[in-house]
Amino acid sequence: MRLKRAALLLSLVVLAAPTLRAEYVVLRSGQRLRVTGYQLLGDKYRLQMAGGVVEIAAEDVVAIEPEDSFTSLPAKAIVKPPYRELVQAAAARYNVDADLITSVIAVESNFDPKALSRKNARGLMQLLPETAARLGVQDIYDPQENIDAGTRYLRELLEKYNNNLTLALAAYNAGPDRVEQYGRVPPFTETLSYVRRVKRSYDKSKSKASAKTPAPPGAIAATSRPRQSQ
Repeated sequence: MRLKRAALLLSLVVLAAPTLRAEYVVLRSGQRLRVTGYQLLGDKYRLQMAGGVVEIAAEDVVAIEPEDSFTSLPAKAIVKPPYRELVQAAAARYNVDADLITSVIAVESNFDPKALSRKNARGLMQLLPETAARLGVQDIYDPQENIDAGTRYLRELLEKYNNNLTLALAAYNAGPDRVEQYGRVPPFTETLSYVRRVKRSYDKSKSKASAKTPAPPGAIAATSRPRQSQ
């Protein structure tokens, strides 16, 4: 018993950390007391417990065992889509939903600012050089210029088709002339797939409203730029 007391004395810890670590004081009776701190004062232990402080005779203490330590998990970071700040700026400027712009970028270029399609569409929102020139773009591969011009074009198409997202997206992919020719979404496999993919991505993003920034008041669903896609 004396050896045990000596061992306990050597293991004396004053005010163990109260939040991430605790100890168990094992009594001769077999009872285990969870404590957040303890002190050996002569022949007594002063134990700090959740409900207050108690004193127990040292001879009644058999052992003091550390509780497993747990590290608090860091708060999960909210992952924002690439170029979110540029998208939000363009969304506010042209009154277009930021999530729609992001969905178009994801399908058009997969967020690759240097993307170049078979149709010569370029950059994040896959602008054709002639469309970019009309919209005043100086560097078609510059993310800020590309997103700004693409969003502006998307807004134009939405207004042209009375906010009909399906037709606006079809025109963004196949060009307004093709939409006018057929009076509906052109029956091209690529265009049909494009419209479906963008809308699916957009709908999915809106279903996660808690993780998204609300669209500006009155923002309209949009789609950007005239091109025959990649």
